[in-house]
Amino acid sequence: MNPKETMSFGRLSASIPSCLGVLVVKNTNPQPTGRFIGPGQTFGTVTDQISSIVLTGRTPAAWWMGLAVSFTLLFVLVSAVLYLFAAGVGIWGINIPVAWGFAIINFVWWIGIGHAGTLISAILLLLRQPWRTSINRFAEAMTLFAVACAGLFPLLHLGRPKFFYWLIPYPATTGVWPQFRSPLVWDVFAITTYATVSFLFWYVGLIPDLATMRDFARRKWVRMFYGVLAMGWRGSARHWLRYEKAYLLLAGLATPLVVSVHTVVSFDFAISIVPGWHATIFPPFFVAGAIFSGFAMVMVLAIPLRAWYRLEAFITLRHLDNMAKVLLATGWIVVYGYLVELFFGWYSGSTYEAYVALNRMTGPYGWLYWLLIACNGVAPQVFWWKRARRSVPLLFAVALIVLAGMWLERFIIVVVSLHRDFLPSSWDMYVPTLWDWATFFGSLGLFLSLLFLFIRFLPVISMFEMRTLVPPAREPSA
Repeated sequence: MNPKETMSFGRLSASIPSCLGVLVVKNTNPQPTGRFIGPGQTFGTVTDQISSIVLTGRTPAAWWMGLAVSFTLLFVLVSAVLYLFAAGVGIWGINIPVAWGFAIINFVWWIGIGHAGTLISAILLLLRQPWRTSINRFAEAMTLFAVACAGLFPLLHLGRPKFFYWLIPYPATTGVWPQFRSPLVWDVFAITTYATVSFLFWYVGLIPDLATMRDFARRKWVRMFYGVLAMGWRGSARHWLRYEKAYLLLAGLATPLVVSVHTVVSFDFAISIVPGWHATIFPPFFVAGAIFSGFAMVMVLAIPLRAWYRLEAFITLRHLDNMAKVLLATGWIVVYGYLVELFFGWYSGSTYEAYVALNRMTGPYGWLYWLLIACNGVAPQVFWWKRARRSVPLLFAVALIVLAGMWLERFIIVVVSLHRDFLPSSWDMYVPTLWDWATFFGSLGLFLSLLFLFIRFLPVISMFEMRTLVPPAREPSA
């Protein structure tokens, strides 16, 4: 066996669940171990602490309170959707110039949040970054739940959602086919492709941990449940070799989706002739904004999670520090996009483009624009200081501010670009109604409900990947 094969086998053997009772070969992975895991951790403690959250651990009171609030908001969403189906989209605040309101704002916002999971899992995996192991599992789950929330709004915005299947090129004897030049059809293909690959990537990564849960479960029906999901995983060398090939292949497929999906979403705006939308900067600008808001959501979820379940040894301050650095970097890219938009308005020589830029800053929605700059441009600048990056309350507060700022950015792009048309006679103000807000907060309830159920029934942190970071035991000296 050559040294390369020895290194690969060492990595695989270090990941075999300790419950199988197999002799663990010393980890020869050249990546430095122990840098992103708390001191004193072993294979057994990693497995026990993470699996006990689902199998034997006592559910915290905060989980029950969070689930109750989430289900309440979910009930609000169901009520708003049912009334929407009965009364139509007239219950929303959309009008003649602003035909796209909260539905498209929330759609773009949720899609952006769903990008961080694929970025952390796929791109950082291909780059061999060990700090992803503590946050990739719930970040991948966050992607699926955010995409589920995002997929609701284009369907609700159709006006006649019962005909949503017209967007799918199914064999039709009537000869009615989708209009492939419509951005709505592009969104359908982009979202379904992204959701399918993200689900496969998330589920394949879960298989070794599902087998560990099967072996640790005490009740027969629990063992059967996780055994069916584990699909006969035994942790053999053949299984690990095939697993790594499949996992890397899915990571390679998912990586272009990080760029392509939100690029397609940006084309919904960029291909139009509406001033404020017709800009070539939108594809990279939207991708950077998606990573920006996605990492902010990961931080908002990771900080309470590590406190409720005492996971400070796994989600360390080093992880939070790295995520703060990513927020700082992507925040500057987003600010650069704002400056380029202003430059386009001046350099293009177009009266309409210049007016849109001026209207954003001094118009009736001007206070929202400056609030947006404060949230996305000013607030993340505290992360230049290491002490701020290591302050957990400050990290949580800034992440919430960034999420609010990115939602405001979508509001500015959609509403402010539309509410004053080419003709002054078409100008009107957009005021969201109670049902707009109910649908938005209800989507938050759907997202949080799925997330709380995931935390309760599946391992929230990848156990087998965390075991690869456990430092090798030191041999006793003579």
